[in-house]
Amino acid sequence: MNDLFQKVSENAGYVLSFLAIIVALFLIALVLEKAAQKKNGVTGPVFSTRKMAMIGMFSALAMILHLFDFPLPFAPDFYKLDFSELPILVGTFAFGPAAGVMMEFIKILLKLFIKGTSTAFVGDLANFAVGCSLILPASVIYAFRKSKKTAILACCAGTLILTVFGTAFNAVYLLPAFSKLYGLPLDTLIGMGGAVNPLVSEGSILSFVIACVAPLNLIKGASVSIVTLLIYKPLSPILKAGAGM
Repeated sequence: MNDLFQKVSENAGYVLSFLAIIVALFLIALVLEKAAQKKNGVTGPVFSTRKMAMIGMFSALAMILHLFDFPLPFAPDFYKLDFSELPILVGTFAFGPAAGVMMEFIKILLKLFIKGTSTAFVGDLANFAVGCSLILPASVIYAFRKSKKTAILACCAGTLILTVFGTAFNAVYLLPAFSKLYGLPLDTLIGMGGAVNPLVSEGSILSFVIACVAPLNLIKGASVSIVTLLIYKPLSPILKAGAGM
């Protein structure tokens, strides 16, 4: 715990920027959710006491899944796949976009308290941002028209945005940030990708993210979406009753 607070103080500017991004995404989600409620004729508060309890439960489950990450053979070991977005996407379909952003934040917060950060919060911001790139668009589309067809469309759109955003985010921000953080030339990180994936060209960050990052994000988005579509309908009445909706 003391180590976490020390890292927060050492990276105060970065942490404040992280928090600003979280607040901005939450406000965007809240405005869009209010618009969806107005369109559908739904009244009442966005959050209730029971819904907050369900949000906490889903966030804790997501954090547990986040801890069980694992590498894939076509990407270097510092890229790992986890399925923490599964309970969050299910919960977001039930509770709305603002709840989804909140669950992503609580998941990261719980992980920081339990495991800390080994990347000076860079990896944690990346996980939050990439997770929201799936959760937010999918839940917003579903919130405006709740049907099976819309749910499928929402999951497809979320997976596509996750894949495109996650790939571009790695090329523009994450890889240069890790290069600076660990004092490694960017070409060295790209070379680590080339060592496990022959599609990565020497010195080409574009080939690296297309061959290593894009497939990982696509697998994550598709698998989370498929499982969500299979289990959400049977769980929906229980979740909505439990949230007092």
